[in-house]
Amino acid sequence: MATLLSARGRRSTGRTGEPEGEVRLVLPPSLPASLGCDAVGVPARYGFRLLSRLPGDGCVFADAEWWWWIVPAGSDADLRWPLPACYAREAYVPDRRPRLIQRPGTTSPYTPPIPLYLMICQLTGVTPAWSLPGVGTRL
Repeated sequence: MATLLSARGRRSTGRTGEPEGEVRLVLPPSLPASLGCDAVGVPARYGFRLLSRLPGDGCVFADAEWWWWIVPAGSDADLRWPLPACYAREAYVPDRRPRLIQRPGTTSPYTPPIPLYLMICQLTGVTPAWSLPGVGTRL
């Protein structure tokens, strides 16, 4: 699925201009996405555990198979989200009729991406790793 979503620019689009077989997660109008809008998805089996452990609250969408957290655009910069997580640019996700299941108690639609990343790593047993551009380990 990660390959499918990352290849969005090369696929044909439907009548609405959206990639075929995908839908864009739509935020409530009262929650401006001033930092852009991407989504991080995990299989539904991780959904409740992540939701109960995350310190911040943002918009969360879910369908029968996947749960999607809204993060600021570019939250994949210098970061590899561990499998089975899936990063969806511009919040385009497979069209399985996702619906908003959590609305934040603040005016921001975002889940903080670093705590989300660390929790996904913990739940999947992956060691967190990211790189900083231009920073080396030379002595």
